[in-house]
Amino acid sequence: MEHRNTWETYNARQLKEVDAFAREYMDFLDNGKTERECIDQIVNMAEDAGYQELETLIKSGKKLKTGDKVYSVWMNKSVALFRIGKRKMTDGINILGAHIDSPRLDIKQNPLYEEGGFAYLDTHYYGGVKKYQWVTLPLAIHGVVVKKDGTTVEINVGESEDDPVFFVSDLLIHLAQEQMEKKANKVIEGEALDIIIGNKPLVIDKRGKASGKKEDGEDKGSAKDAVKNGILDILKKCYDIEEEDFISAELEVVPAGKAREAGFDRSMILAYGQDDRVCAFSSLKAMLETDSSDRTACCILVDKEEIGSVGATGMQSRFFENAVAEVMNLTEEYSELNVRRCLSHSCMLSSDVSSAFDPTYASSFDKKNVAYLGCGMVFNKFTGSRGKSGSNDANAEYLGHIRAIFEKEKVNFQTAELGKVDLGGGGTIAYILALYGMNVIDSGVAVLNMHAPWEATSKADVYETKRGYVAFLKHADL
Repeated sequence: MEHRNTWETYNARQLKEVDAFAREYMDFLDNGKTERECIDQIVNMAEDAGYQELETLIKSGKKLKTGDKVYSVWMNKSVALFRIGKRKMTDGINILGAHIDSPRLDIKQNPLYEEGGFAYLDTHYYGGVKKYQWVTLPLAIHGVVVKKDGTTVEINVGESEDDPVFFVSDLLIHLAQEQMEKKANKVIEGEALDIIIGNKPLVIDKRGKASGKKEDGEDKGSAKDAVKNGILDILKKCYDIEEEDFISAELEVVPAGKAREAGFDRSMILAYGQDDRVCAFSSLKAMLETDSSDRTACCILVDKEEIGSVGATGMQSRFFENAVAEVMNLTEEYSELNVRRCLSHSCMLSSDVSSAFDPTYASSFDKKNVAYLGCGMVFNKFTGSRGKSGSNDANAEYLGHIRAIFEKEKVNFQTAELGKVDLGGGGTIAYILALYGMNVIDSGVAVLNMHAPWEATSKADVYETKRGYVAFLKHADL
């Protein structure tokens, strides 16, 4: 089977829609570099589309009816949206599920120290990364600091043109003979990924006044850890936070800068965090754009996929199941048995990215079974590694059903695997939802440079995937 280039199928109107959708998506990426920032945008978009908060409806005792739209946020990092269909939820619902976390560097709880005249923040990388890719890049810090009194301070430094940026240093090539002989996973080790955040000492005059500069005629001396103290002075003045407040902080270090169009033809998008915010945004837009349908539609966007979907905000938590139970209670269908029936009769697209063919590293791929940029939405019948370990492996009947839907709606799609059989593979949230007995298959967008600080996608693939998600929500019923 040959891959069909999606660009060749578009008319002038569709080409304009592709670019418009790409601009909206890039704006989402720029304003959502952490899970919390993504949730803020998602809630705003959902409420603009008429969605109501589930917890508010529960307190009011209001019942849900066909066409009603609700959302539920969990710990500001995961969200589930529901649009009530015409049929009972016990017949099953159609689910789009993606994740909004991405590989990054996390600030440790006791991070600030001084060494050799520099102030550093100690980090712990999150998710699968090639550590050497994170050095000498301009970096930004995003997140929250929660003080002892419960006050939350939001941090976002490095994105504005007037902001400073941060960086991880690397050894100059002139002295790197020994470093260059190391294996790639040892060239830069995890404990070396500490970011430089300052170099100017805080000086104290005889009156005990702190300053970052020395006035003429004044006699000043430098205290121990003067550079570190200078940073603490800035943090106190700008954010009213102390060093001990790092204990209750969630600060993420991400590449600084906006998403950009790539290529002379502007056909691609180069940006941080496209795994998996590209599928999250496409799923969300499909959910918001789709009119009422026979089956209840659901979009769940979760945290922690990059580290195994663990924790209270990961897919392995009971958040989603609890939200379904609460919605069914408001549609007057709830019972433990009905919740189980609903989930087992449901259809799901596990919306996650797939590896795109890279001609530079062609030997890592099976050319017949790999996704190509620009050739449409991707289906992975199974992911896992080597002997399909950890894989969902969707059944043939479900694939036949999905094929029929996409051909009816003229959605361009391709099938793929994650590289050659013995080279590795990857995982998604598909296997977790499959535990309920529902039909699940992985689908999404092909990504070049996956898990790198800057990842590349095709505008056409992003748009086509959204179209595919809309078709699924309307017609899936197996």
